[in-house]
Amino acid sequence: MARQLYELCGTDPARVFSPYCWRIRMALAHKGLEFESIPWRFTETERLAFANHSLVPVLVDGERVVADSWAIALHLEETYPQAAALFRGDPDTYRFVVAWNDSIVQAGLARLIVSDIPSLLGDAERAYFIESREKRFGRPLHEVTAGREERLPEFRASLLPLRVALKSASFLGGSTPDYADYVVFGSFMWARSVSPLRILEAEDTVYAWRERMLDLYGGMARNAPCFGA
Repeated sequence: MARQLYELCGTDPARVFSPYCWRIRMALAHKGLEFESIPWRFTETERLAFANHSLVPVLVDGERVVADSWAIALHLEETYPQAAALFRGDPDTYRFVVAWNDSIVQAGLARLIVSDIPSLLGDAERAYFIESREKRFGRPLHEVTAGREERLPEFRASLLPLRVALKSASFLGGSTPDYADYVVFGSFMWARSVSPLRILEAEDTVYAWRERMLDLYGGMARNAPCFGA
């Protein structure tokens, strides 16, 4: 059976915009593993019943079905030890990077770009997304992102730990990227995929790192459908 990765998209099946799916896209490329992308949309939960899961990414790898980006990353590392390592040392030491990214980077980006996403969705998915996200944020999406240009400096300032880490190395993984890079890059790739908002300034160390990430693996991320901001 061919390796398959179920990934989130909207009306354009080629525009993959889940940050968690991008983590695994990059991890598969890192390992040199080919896969078939299977488009999946917010309201298609029944299509994942075989995985006993309701969210993507879901990886079908031969006879194995693995759900959740962290579990998939561990599966790839354990199943393909001969390929380039995703983790340098104990994977548990990466949990802080995941927690920091999800609570600071990804959460901060959501408050800047969430109102851009409905325009990329079909009617059913759009209604679901707006209702569920407005319930999550407790207000209309346009209010969540109101004044976002003025709030950009605050978000950029929150990236200081990332900036410091990249002062002495090209990647969080050192001279080459590892899963820490893919976790953080997934969030920036999500923003690039769904929003025209220019998140980073060109002179920022983080911008230079993101450019390097975009060029990895033959420009896989750079060539994906994006707004390019």
